[in-house]
Amino acid sequence: MKDFPIPVRMVGAGSQVEDEELQYLEMPRGMTTFEMPRVPEKVDPAAMTAARDLLAGYLAALEGWDPAGAAPGPRLDLIGTPAPVLTIVNQVLGEGEVSVRIGGERDLRIQESVFTGIWRICEPAPDGTLARDWIEAASVPAVAVESAQATSAPTLVPVDLPPGAMNSPALLREIGTRLHDARPGAAPHVINLTLFPMSPEDHAVLETALGLGSVAMISRGFGNCHITSTRARNVWRVQYFNNMKTLILNTIEVVHVPEEALAAPEDLEDSRTRLAELVDWMSESCTA
Repeated sequence: MKDFPIPVRMVGAGSQVEDEELQYLEMPRGMTTFEMPRVPEKVDPAAMTAARDLLAGYLAALEGWDPAGAAPGPRLDLIGTPAPVLTIVNQVLGEGEVSVRIGGERDLRIQESVFTGIWRICEPAPDGTLARDWIEAASVPAVAVESAQATSAPTLVPVDLPPGAMNSPALLREIGTRLHDARPGAAPHVINLTLFPMSPEDHAVLETALGLGSVAMISRGFGNCHITSTRARNVWRVQYFNNMKTLILNTIEVVHVPEEALAAPEDLEDSRTRLAELVDWMSESCTA
């Protein structure tokens, strides 16, 4: 994940932002650190062995994958996994720092495991069951990027500028000129709104021109970072909040995917090592 930037506290109009996305997530209270999941005790030995075999097979697929390469990471389909086995898998994978919600036609809920870059992706069915459920290794889940691209347009929404709009006209021109430059691998263009005097009319103009996209992420570490796609393709809102839920950094990023949302290749390499340790621990429990 990208290092937390030096914040500039925002005050005045627009400095308080309502929590509209991912309200089902509990906000963090401090820095999150890695802790190896505990192997569940007093479980059915057959279920433990099956869960170990499931994760060992996935680990074997990870061993042949280059996190720094262009090939997508391996997936493990969990639909049809027996409930006792799935319970153990859920317990040992745990919940990591990043949560993602994809709205619109596909209501997907994504949770990073305690192993950075190893994601659990669920798609609920209308009857409350899971239509799809899989594990995926990636810097960010492919379905999140695909949804952000598919539900956005290559241009900004036209806006009639109201009286009182000061900096928003210039910001819209700046964003518009950068839209065509955003592509995978391109450097981000970051606009720090905390450095601009913004009137309520300016905020209203930006909200209309950008709109709200289908992808919302929360990265929980020191405070939390909200990352939201917009209706303008490759334009994201990135906002940092402290532990008191006060907005301390408010930016617009023109980039394919913000760095704040990405797991680094070295993080994925480390997760592969830790997952191998977990499989070894589970093997010891199977033979105990």
